[in-house]
Amino acid sequence: MDPVAAKYIGAGLACLGMGGAGIGVGTIFAHYLAGALRNPSAADGQFARLIFGFAVTEALGIFSLLVALLLLFAV
Repeated sequence: MDPVAAKYIGAGLACLGMGGAGIGVGTIFAHYLAGALRNPSAADGQFARLIFGFAVTEALGIFSLLVALLLLFAV
């Protein structure tokens, strides 16, 4: 196999993590919304955990993008 083709395949596989991060963010907000509709008085107490979960999930997505870019452009 050509090394350049292997590099592109590896970068494409590394980008799958960004899709997983998108699904994770949607799941986090969907569960928060479902919980907030069931118990509105507890929604304010869970907002900090919502933001933390969003930040961690997005950080993992950005990390997978970084790995893909390193695979493409690193020597």
